[in-house]
Amino acid sequence: MTHDAKKPTLSLIVPVLDEEESIGTFLAAINEHLTTLPAELEILFVDDGSSDNTIAEIERAQEDDGRVRYIKLSRNFGKEAAMTAGLDHATGDAVIPMDVDLQDPPKLINEFFRLWQEGYDTVYGLRRDRNEDTRGKRASANMFYRVFNWLSHTEIPANTGDYRLMDRKVVEALKKLPERNRFMKGMFAWPGFSSIGVEYSRPARHAGQTKWNAWKLWNFAIDGLTSFSTWPLRVWTYIGLSVAMLSLIYMSYIIIRTIIFGVDWPGYASIMSAILFFGSVQLISIGVLGEYIGRLYIESKNRPLYLVERDSNINMDKS
Repeated sequence: MTHDAKKPTLSLIVPVLDEEESIGTFLAAINEHLTTLPAELEILFVDDGSSDNTIAEIERAQEDDGRVRYIKLSRNFGKEAAMTAGLDHATGDAVIPMDVDLQDPPKLINEFFRLWQEGYDTVYGLRRDRNEDTRGKRASANMFYRVFNWLSHTEIPANTGDYRLMDRKVVEALKKLPERNRFMKGMFAWPGFSSIGVEYSRPARHAGQTKWNAWKLWNFAIDGLTSFSTWPLRVWTYIGLSVAMLSLIYMSYIIIRTIIFGVDWPGYASIMSAILFFGSVQLISIGVLGEYIGRLYIESKNRPLYLVERDSNINMDKS
């Protein structure tokens, strides 16, 4: 399906947290690379509880550029919640979540837009290389994509991030997903629709510091796996069956050995090894159960994903 000849609106969703140094550079790059884009732009910043002058920089930019909007969340709810807020408030015919640090190259939007005009509902950025990442981060990321796609029915293309263009119908489908534990990479893939990847080289961060560390990335990966797969629960059924079979075999061996050779002195080392092994298995299985029960508990409270402290559109309407 080809979109009509009317000039469409394209919403850029830009979550920010303490990014005062990046706002001006980001907008300059947008102006440099998207001057010929045949679309009306809406640049929606979502401030996720910044403690610096990020909002002041956005407000100054808004005075000079009518395309700029912002919503300020009441505190830091996390990037996934900030992107959700952007999806809820964006008004464009197509929506593009992207980072403010220019690691998502704005010039790629021209190719996204062209493919969207050809009829694709989702056009995602496909990282050709990850040279800006450490070797350990590249290896762990590749392993995560392989494990996730093996365990989940929702497949995520390897080496993709949040940077993508989504048609309005994809956005409306995402807005129907109410879960509180949000793994946006999986949620972006879940609705389906026609999609295509565009390769690009991801540059180094232009300004500011990343808010992600190894611990946050580890927990993010666990959120992704538990949000889109019940395999971590199911595997303990198979582990239990395997251990039961081994125990039955070993018990049969002990009985036969005792009948033939009589009773010998039990070994302290073997007993302790068995106790420690089975105790560890039980604790791990309880931990996996706890992960899922904790998520059920969070979902049952039905709290809002985020709270908006200020919306620039409302403020402008009142003035």
